[in-house]
Amino acid sequence: MLEYLEILKEVFINENRYWYLVEGLGFSIATTALSALIGIALGILIALMQLSTWKVLSKLAFAYVYIIRGTPVVVQLMIWANIVFVGALRDMPILLIAAIAFGINSGAYVAEIIRAGIAGLDKGQMEAARALGMGYALSMKEIIIPQAIKRILPPLVSEFIALLKETSIVGFIGGVDLLRAANIITSQTYRAIEPLLAVGIIYLILTSIFAMLMRKVEKRLKESD
Repeated sequence: MLEYLEILKEVFINENRYWYLVEGLGFSIATTALSALIGIALGILIALMQLSTWKVLSKLAFAYVYIIRGTPVVVQLMIWANIVFVGALRDMPILLIAAIAFGINSGAYVAEIIRAGIAGLDKGQMEAARALGMGYALSMKEIIIPQAIKRILPPLVSEFIALLKETSIVGFIGGVDLLRAANIITSQTYRAIEPLLAVGIIYLILTSIFAMLMRKVEKRLKESD
């Protein structure tokens, strides 16, 4: 046991290698948070476009969702990093490139979640709101969306947990996230198991905290019914 503690000290403590994990954790959280904001904003917009009576808007929205969901996120990430952000944009921070790529990817999934949540509500509620003289936007804001939120919250939680774990591929474009930090430690110590286990535990803790917070939000929403 003491010998293994010495190994852990050599892997993480000596030369302050644990700092790679700290910095990787900050990068992963920042990327996930910014990606989630982009994904939510884009997802709401695309969902409303899908539900629009304007066929051009709905077709564009469905095409976006079809293309994004039909291609691997790592391919999208590489396209943004190596094709879009080149030339005058080559100095764009990796964190922003990753956040945009993951946010646009997440937006397609968020849009489908929101669209399904709204479409699953009784259509009579919208008709009743319109009959009372409420416009489409006001009806969505006051009647439809508040009810849809309670339906879409659980799948949204799952999407953002998946988003957090997806950021582990950002090392492909040079970002030093948690997984890349583990690889750096491995290259210096020739110990692969301990850094990977540490990263796995960190991800498990993060997703558990996030899931716990969302359960509390769900509970409060149910109590407000």
